[in-house]
Amino acid sequence: MKKQKMLGSMLAGILSVGLVLTGCSTGTEQGAAGTPTAKEAPATDQTLVIARQSDANNLDPHFISAINAASVVHHKVYEGLIQRDDNMAFKPMLATEWKQLDDVTWEFKLRQGVNFHDGTPFNAEAVKATFARVLDEKVASPRASQFKMVSEVKVVDDYTVHFKLAYPYSPLLSILANHEGSIISPKAIEQYGKELSKHPVGTGPFVFESWTPGQEIVLVKNDNYWGEKVKFKKAVFKVVPEDTTRVAMVETGEAHIAEPLPVTEIDRVSNSPHMSLYRTEGLGTDFIGFNTKKKPFDDARVRQAINYAIETDAIIKGVYNDVGTKANSAMSQKVLGYDEALKGYEFDPNKAKALLKEAGYPEGFKTTLWTGDRKERINAAEVIQSQLKGIGIEVEVKVLEYGAYLDAEDNGETELFISGWGNATGDADYNQYNLFHSSSLGKGGNTTFYVNKEVDKLIEEGRREQDTEKRKQIYAKALEIEKQEAPIVPIRNLEHVAAVAKNIKGFWISPSGYMMINGITIE
Repeated sequence: MKKQKMLGSMLAGILSVGLVLTGCSTGTEQGAAGTPTAKEAPATDQTLVIARQSDANNLDPHFISAINAASVVHHKVYEGLIQRDDNMAFKPMLATEWKQLDDVTWEFKLRQGVNFHDGTPFNAEAVKATFARVLDEKVASPRASQFKMVSEVKVVDDYTVHFKLAYPYSPLLSILANHEGSIISPKAIEQYGKELSKHPVGTGPFVFESWTPGQEIVLVKNDNYWGEKVKFKKAVFKVVPEDTTRVAMVETGEAHIAEPLPVTEIDRVSNSPHMSLYRTEGLGTDFIGFNTKKKPFDDARVRQAINYAIETDAIIKGVYNDVGTKANSAMSQKVLGYDEALKGYEFDPNKAKALLKEAGYPEGFKTTLWTGDRKERINAAEVIQSQLKGIGIEVEVKVLEYGAYLDAEDNGETELFISGWGNATGDADYNQYNLFHSSSLGKGGNTTFYVNKEVDKLIEEGRREQDTEKRKQIYAKALEIEKQEAPIVPIRNLEHVAAVAKNIKGFWISPSGYMMINGITIE
């Protein structure tokens, strides 16, 4: 999936602190008369509180464009046919088994005895209805391109479906295991239409209860879940924009998890008797993007010049506290298709100035660097501002609330911007098709609005090729062209970090960046 995108305000964050005091199950305050305190409450009545930097921008899996939004519903409210474990291996979920019948036909046997939260039976017709929706031009899902190879979902019997593809598509399982592959109640599709984001209905271990934009999303335990039930009653995702407040909430027992954790708070968490530091390598990358449709960034020489002028090592060390590793492309080392032989741009301000002069900007120019309100990115923006001043580029830093920032990026309002890509499937196709294919402009993920027919051709060739080694060679060619044309400045390969209360067991973040809470126990 997609950008690490992510509505909320400081006021909402402050308000949420007050609300957490009421909802948290680990506090020591005496409850109201007749109400047991959290410690006295049975385990099954406990509430897991997660303090998050920003609100979800959508809860409809066919419209979600950010990992943080997907994290709220993926494997919690919604489930797919298959899933990945913590080693990224495929495992059964709503499908119990599957096999490839030929190059363009896949068979899935479906789990029986499963109902959606609205009581609708899960069956082959539900699978067919879900994929018919995402591919329906009237729905206009930005995720439709992920499934455009699916020519038909054929109902063989109540619990068997065949995916008929228009052409061989190697990453099919990886996209089905991702949040875009979530199976939606056909009744909910019919009932809510485009309002489905406000009424998520899946088969997962949690049932959606409420969403107060800018404040919180509440999920409750699904007592009728087909699989292993969660061991607490509610999960509350609180919006707490202020970094230090999120961490303080875990430290004082007002929340159990703070995510994301700013790198500036790592030492505080590590040294706390009440918190543990969770840190794991991810599949995503951070980068600087250029809106290639706007001057002067429509000129590859200008983009190359900025690549030469950015000292990424200094940003990783000074801003990110060495959390993450230097990136050579938008694809991290753990993604199938990564090319370790690809050499990134070396810091060379003289070459940068020469390229600017060649492009007609010998004295530099003024521009605006857009970023969301995440502290690290604001800090990175200030460093980039300083570095670009060295080659005559005067940068104004524009900080927006994260949801507003994402909208600006998707709508092409930005010029120079700091962004990232979570690459949820671990496959190069998800990275390349979303970020660089001309079919994915704007909300599809290609927010640099980069268009190159040769790259399009290679990406399409890569998704059809069945041989893994040949696929890697194809993506290596695409990455080389992208390096030369430089629609982005790669910064770092991500690590996921969070502050977790010491009484929380079983929390993890998938390499894709989804928070996994179903196995949590609150001690």
